[in-house]
Amino acid sequence: MRLQGKVALITGGGGGIGRETALLFAQEGAQLVVVDVNDGAGHDTVKAVEAQGGEAIYVHADVARAADCAAMVAAAEEHFGKLTVLFNNAGIMHSQDDDAMQTDEDIWDLTMSINLKGVFLGCKFGIPALRRAGGGSIINTASFVALLGAATPQLAYTASKGGVLSMTRELAVIHARENIRVNALCPGPLRTEMLMKFLNTEEKRQRRLVHIPMGRFGEAKEMAYAALYLASDESSFVTGAEFVVDGGITAAYVTPEGA
Repeated sequence: MRLQGKVALITGGGGGIGRETALLFAQEGAQLVVVDVNDGAGHDTVKAVEAQGGEAIYVHADVARAADCAAMVAAAEEHFGKLTVLFNNAGIMHSQDDDAMQTDEDIWDLTMSINLKGVFLGCKFGIPALRRAGGGSIINTASFVALLGAATPQLAYTASKGGVLSMTRELAVIHARENIRVNALCPGPLRTEMLMKFLNTEEKRQRRLVHIPMGRFGEAKEMAYAALYLASDESSFVTGAEFVVDGGITAAYVTPEGA
């Protein structure tokens, strides 16, 4: 088992990438702390982990609140004795996120609070726990739009994910000599509820698909396998990386019309 003896905390664990990662990590031997604001979804993930023979607890936490982030890390140490993998995965993509002229300030602030501040707070309280455990792995969910502009305007989301990527690099450098690795997972467009709600017309979906060489959206489980590598000791010399899993979208050149 690739994660035997590890304790992993996953924010946004109630669905999408978070749930698939929780299930996969448990199959590989990790004990899980599932974090979400949707209690029903979070408890469902725990039940799914337990149904396959794994061990998990659920913690309600809003990652934009310092007290909640402190509490989720404390719960990991209290219940399992340590924390060795921190997956800062929680995030939003608001339907009213648009270009600079159309995006309201409150949508910008909400997106930054969850997507960027949430990663900061996870690291603020998670890094001391990883130190106490003798080291570990931090995985921050960024995005392919941290590397290039999106075809469909989503300015707050794009800016927040760029911030996650920059913060990941700096944290990796700061903590490299402490046996703490920090990497950014950069998914391409996924067939998840979050993105499909945003790409809510066939025209919007096709505008995105035309840029993907593989011609399809990625699956949450494909991101879970990437996270598994970053969480495991197999990636022991990997830190500060942009781990891009995007169906080739950042490697391709197309015109805006997709020709």
